[in-house]
Parts: sequence; structure tokens; C-alpha cells
Amino acid sequence: MIMDVVEIQKIIPHRYPFLLLDRVTEIKEKVSLIGFKNITIGDNVFQGHFPGHPIYPGVMILEGMAQAGGILAFKSMGDMTEEEAANKVVYFMSIDKAKFRSPVKPGDRLEYRISVIKNKGQIWVLEGKAYVENVLVSEAELKAMIVNK
Repeated sequence: MIMDVVEIQKIIPHRYPFLLLDRVTEIKEKVSLIGFKNITIGDNVFQGHFPGHPIYPGVMILEGMAQAGGILAFKSMGDMTEEEAANKVVYFMSIDKAKFRSPVKPGDRLEYRISVIKNKGQIWVLEGKAYVENVLVSEAELKAMIVNK
């Protein structure tokens, strides 16, 4: 399954400049998701992080993981209509074991690989990993809950 940014926006409420996922290239419901964000010098964060030495902020990498994880959770909830999805939101409850291994810079394609560790009802525990050219740059364990707005 492939989802472009238009399809992604039907599932999660994030919009520019805080939509941090450009495309989903693979989804295995209740198992895993692969998606990516193209990092460009035009991203607003580079105005201040850091002038003359642009590094994509770790907190933005974690947020991109969370958005990808939210899509995996939504898509794993069964046949939810667009209207039903529009009335729900994913709240992240915790981010644990976050590690940053290598800087992400403009021109990189940041690939998110998310997998389900555990699911119980509306609660999801996910493993998130971020790669640039198959090199692990960040990882974290994410806990989220799908709730009504």
C-alpha cells in the first residue's frame, strides 16, 4: 500500500509546517509501516537550527516517528471511514529509550520504520527507527492512545 501526502492528511490532522511525513511506502496492518520525509533546506526549522550548520532537530525526528506510528495505528483499527477517522485523534503518552546516532541534514531522505510491540484496545506501543541511506540515525519506543476528539 502506498499513501501520498493527500492520503496521509485524511488520517492525521497535521498540516504544514508540522506535517512531517511525505509518503508511506508500505503498511502491514498491526505489524509495521515504512514511510519517509524528504529533508530540505526550505524546512522552516533550519532558520534557527543552526544558521550556517543546518541540522534537523531530534525532536522533529521523534514527531515524524509519532505521525507515522499514528497512521499505522489508525490503519490497523479495521475499516474506519474517513468520517470516523476525522472524529478521532492519536495522543502520544510517552516516548522512551530515544537515541540519536547521527545528524540529519538537508538533502537527506529520512525513512521511518515503525513496528508494533504491543496493542491492547486503543493503546499502542511502537518501536520507531529512523534511517538515512540505511544507516540508523534515531530510535525510540512510542506509546500512544487513539481517542475521540
